[in-house]
Parts: sequence; C-alpha cells; structure tokens
Amino acid sequence: MEIEKSLFDNLQEFFGFDTFKGDQEAIITNVLNKKDTFVIMPTGGGKSICYQLPALMSDGTAIVISPLIALMKNQVDQLRAFGGNESIAHFLNSSLTKGDITKVKADVSAGKTKLLYVAPESLSKEDNVLFLKSIKVSFVAVDEAHCISEWGHDFRPEYRKIRQIINGIGENIPIIALTATATPKVQSDIRKNLQMNNATLFKSSFNRSNLYYEVRPKNKVVREIVRFIKNNSGKTGIIYCLSRKKVEEIAEVLNINGIKALPYHAGLDAKTRADTQDKFLMEDVEVIVATIAFGMGIDKPDVRYVIHHDIPKSMEGYYQETGRAGRDGGEGLCVAFYSKKDVEKLTKFMKDKPVSEREIGTQILKEVIDYSESSVCRRKQILHYFGEKFDETGCNNMCDNCRAPKTHIDAEEPLFKVLGFIKEQGDKFDDHHIINVLMGQNNQPVSSYKHDEHKLFGSGKEEGVNYWNSVIRQAELADFIKKDIDHYGLLTLTESGKKYLNNPYAVKFIINKPMEFTDEDGGDDVTQSSAALDTELLKMLKDLRKKIAKQKSLPPFVIFQDPSLDEMCTHYPITSEELKQIHGVGSGKAMKFGAPFIELIKQYVEDNNIDRPQDLVVKSTANKSALKVSIIQNIDRKIGLDDIASAKGISYEDLLKEVESIVYSGTRLNIGYFVDEMIDQDLQDEVYDYFKSAEVDSIKEALKELGEADYTYEDIQLMRIKFISELGN
Repeated sequence: MEIEKSLFDNLQEFFGFDTFKGDQEAIITNVLNKKDTFVIMPTGGGKSICYQLPALMSDGTAIVISPLIALMKNQVDQLRAFGGNESIAHFLNSSLTKGDITKVKADVSAGKTKLLYVAPESLSKEDNVLFLKSIKVSFVAVDEAHCISEWGHDFRPEYRKIRQIINGIGENIPIIALTATATPKVQSDIRKNLQMNNATLFKSSFNRSNLYYEVRPKNKVVREIVRFIKNNSGKTGIIYCLSRKKVEEIAEVLNINGIKALPYHAGLDAKTRADTQDKFLMEDVEVIVATIAFGMGIDKPDVRYVIHHDIPKSMEGYYQETGRAGRDGGEGLCVAFYSKKDVEKLTKFMKDKPVSEREIGTQILKEVIDYSESSVCRRKQILHYFGEKFDETGCNNMCDNCRAPKTHIDAEEPLFKVLGFIKEQGDKFDDHHIINVLMGQNNQPVSSYKHDEHKLFGSGKEEGVNYWNSVIRQAELADFIKKDIDHYGLLTLTESGKKYLNNPYAVKFIINKPMEFTDEDGGDDVTQSSAALDTELLKMLKDLRKKIAKQKSLPPFVIFQDPSLDEMCTHYPITSEELKQIHGVGSGKAMKFGAPFIELIKQYVEDNNIDRPQDLVVKSTANKSALKVSIIQNIDRKIGLDDIASAKGISYEDLLKEVESIVYSGTRLNIGYFVDEMIDQDLQDEVYDYFKSAEVDSIKEALKELGEADYTYEDIQLMRIKFISELGN
C-alpha cells in the first residue's frame, strides 16, 4: 500500500495528473520492484512517465538511452519545468561543451540528478562508462528500443551494444525497454539482444479509434494537398516527404498559396530546427513539411492531420508518423499518397545494400505496398501487422476502405487452391512465386521447381494478379496462412489453414479495386490540366488565339501553347493575377496577350453560370526560381548554354527545358550568341521560315519537314526557343 500511496502522490505532485493511463501504474510498480520490464505502447499512450516517475522515486540516477538529441532536450526541459530544478535531469551527448559535461557529472555525483539521458554513441565512450561505474544507477531505460532490430524501421547498430555496456557498468541493473511500434519479430529481437527473456511484458492495444486512415493514388498530389489543407483551415498538420528537396518544394508551394508552413529536415542547422519546432508548438505555423527526422518527442496533442506525400518505407514508420495526429483523442486525419514510381524509387535505394539487408528491406516495403493496394479495412491490416486481432466492424467506418462499396467473391475455391499448393509443396515459397504459378509465368524459379508442369500452372490467369494478391492477403488476415518472416516471407499453413483443407466451408473475400492513376508520373505537377475540360470554351479560346495570331502575323503557338489553353478551361482565370498562375503563361505573356482571353473567359463564366473551382487554382512556386534567375543572368552575360549546364550540374537537355519554360512564360532571352555558334546562318533561316508558317510547334514535325540529316533534335529546340523569344515576348 505504501508504494501505491506515494505513486499517486508523486503523480499528482510532479506531473499534475490525478489518474494513470492504461497500464502505467502496473508498469511503474514493476520497475520500482527492480524487475525487468518490456513496454510496447503506441505513440501518445504516455510511455515517458513509465520511467520518469520511478526514476524520481528511486535511489540513485536512472540512465535513459535515447536516439535523438532533440528528444532528450525536449524531455529534460519538461522535467526541469515540472520539478522547478535544473539539476533534476541532464543529458550527455555530442552537443555539450567540456564545461557542460563537467557540470553534468558533478550534479550526478552529488546525487542531485534523477534522470540522465544518454545517446547510445555517448554511452559507449570509455570515460563515460568509467563515470557511470562510479555512481549509483537505479535502472536503465532503453527508449525507442525497436532501434535494436534490423527488422525495425529505424535500426541503429549502436543499440546492439547496450547490453554489453550495462553489464560493464554494474551487476543486476534492472532494465525497462520501451517502444511505440514493434512487430512480433522486433519484440523477439529486443528481448534476445537485451537478454531480458524473463521481463514482464506490458502491451497496449495499437488501435487508435479516433484516427481516420486513407490512401489515395498520387494524382496531382500538390493540388490535392493544398485543397485538403484549405478544407481543414485553422487546423495544424504535418506533411511527411522522403527527400529534403521535396520538403523544401512543398513548403514553398504552401506558403505561396497562403498557408503558413515551414520545412524541417536534418540538413537544417540545429537552431533553425529548434525554432521551427517551437513555432509549431506555439501555433505560429499551421503546417510542418518534414522528413521523418521530425516528430519524435514532439508532444503536440492537437495535430489534426498527417499527410504522407510519399508512401513511407515501413508500416512501423507509417504507424508512428500517423500516430502524431489526434493525441488528445480528437479528430486525426491520416492521408497517404501512393504511386508505383515511389515504390520503384525505394527499391532502387536498396540496390546497393548488402543482400540480407536488401531482403529484409524488400519484405518490409512489400507490407506497405500490400497495405496501400488492398481494399480490406486499413485498421485491421495495421493491427494484424503488429500481431493484434481486430474485427473490422470495430473500425466504425474510420477508413476509406470501410466507407467504400466493396466487391465480394466466394473464396472457397481460390483459397483451397492456394492452401493446397502450400501444403503439397512445403513451406518453401512466397506469395510472389505462388501467384506466378497461378498466372502461368514461366520464369526461372518456376521452371527450376518444375512448377510449369504443375496442374495449377496458368489456372488463375483469367482472374489476374490483383485477384490473387487479394486472396493471399486475406488468407493471411483470416489466419489461414502466415509469413515466416525469418525466411524472407515464405508462406506457411497455420492450424486453421490445415483444418480448412480437411473441412472446407464458405468464405467471402473482398477483391481489391485497382488504383487509378490519371497522370503517368503519379505526379507532382501542380499545373497539369484536369481531364474534365470545358470543350466549348476550348474551341472559343482556340478561335480567339487564331484571330490574334493572324492580326500579329504570328503562329498560334507563339501566343499560348495548347496545354495553357487546356488549363484555362479547367480553372477559368478571370483576372491577370489568376492568368499568371496558368502553366506557361507568366507575367510577360499575361501582359502582352492576356486581356482578350480574360475578357472572353469572364463573359463565358457569367453567361453559363459557372461555379469556378477557386480552391483548385493552386499557385506553383517560382518553379525552381533560384535556378531560373541564375540561368537568365548567365545568358545575359553571354555564357554558353553547355557551360551553364555543367556549372549547374544538370544535363544540356535539362537546361534547354528550363530555358524553354522561361521563354514560354513570356520572358525574352537573347540566345542568338549561342545559336550562331552552334548552327549555320542559312540553316537558321530555314528553321525560322518553317516556324513562321507552322500550325504547331512540334519538334518531331519540324524534323520530318526539314530533314533529320541536317539537324539534331536540340538544334530545332534551340531555334524554337529563339523564335518564341523574339516574336512572342
């Protein structure tokens, strides 16, 4: 009873809480009783109190091993604020000066410090080990313990050495290991590595019932994100991107569209990162655009949405990042954008890794692909991944798949085929191989096992890959089969699977609805026009363009290109400012040719009562503006385009594209000096005459007409740039 009383007193006195959450009380009691403790608790469940409170109540100093300097600082600041005492908590890491380290060690030795946060790298330094040997250690807390496992989403080799170092510091030191995300495989790695097989396990449910999960195909993703944020105006959110470059780009687009956003990634200096975190916590910015470097230890309870611009590398990463939404139990919208191109990029990143790492990475990524492409309840899939059974009716329509209409099939026959094949052939094959057999794909692994002669070979061709993926995925979710994760995802029958083969019964499965991608790069182009064009307006704009072209004795494409007209028919720009946002227009062209087009569109909108989709007029960034300004300056100095390309580290072809987009937007560039160097005058005249009378500006058409013997593709492109610049701008 004594512990219980002081527990509640300390909770109230130090943290200001009246009650414990979930298993907190049992966990803290276990730690105070000097027992090894293993805590698996989802983000926002209150993990840190599980070691902070017992540390405050124990003799000596608790060592907290944590992977991130920002996380340590955040927690130490909070503890000092709660305790009103600077010495109560300290951290030891590479950010400290020698003087700081001396002060920390003096406070710890004097018994003033209850929690000492240490990075795993600092822990292994010899002088730190000697120092820790000399003090009374109450227990060791290993935070973010999944970093121990290669199967975790954030593997750190230094974490593998923790047990060895603890043994060197003293005997019988209790350990509490904590993680927010751990699959059964990662749990077993943590236990084994920290030698805590007898630890008491406390595992909370991974279900966050207030979070809504959705996966969208990556079509016009920037426009979708801007529209989403504007529809959720006044709420704070996080957007995750895989690359620093993309983080910077998206943050810039959001700001241009009137959304207060800041970028956050490891390439920014520590002060900028800290300032950004503070501004987010103080609500000076609405949105943080970040790499996965952001979020660990950021305890903002009212983040209302988390958007994944790129599909994450692992389900653990996805779960942890989405878990930053709705920590207060309120609304939490989690939207991820998925494209095959992202998967290809992530697969390419793995190519240079050692074989075992690549095999593990491929399996981890495959789980993300299955999750994204599946039509089954998202919540059920997430919880299954973490070894938790869940009935989808409990989702309460809190995911896009549960809200969508479904196609069910009688799965008895296909399920029997798959289970029968696994039983007959042994647990030697993954889903990929089995689907290849059913589809009749005669590749090397299939023929080497003589499965091209198997009775099932090609028998499932008519149903298609998507169908068989659905069957196998749901057979796993329904516990008929399981993946042997240690052996690269080979499928094995469970007890239920074996029983089913002996006594089959009616089963219904959902068939995945394939995602539809409307643009080929799954892309990011803010300015691509929508498929739903106003064809009547397009005809009127083309007629107007033709009329102006005739008056000015110019080819129509010099006025505006077709993609620009297409976009005008989607966005209906009725002011000069709006027209400038149309792809390929820019302020030069808007001033020179814009007025009659704006007039025509304005009249058309009025006459036809058109409700303009203003929220979709997404302004693009000055589109790599720094590069463009630099190109214009270099051309003014008459530097060769090939030299500019090599100085900027881009190909000559890419530079021509940049120059072309500058000119097509209405800026006049004098590239005559370079053209004269590259192309004879009589050939220049011939191309010039061709474009004067051409109906379209196609380079292929020009080459066909002028003959490919005399010109290269780049020659015509150069001449077209010069032509548009001189006549149109």
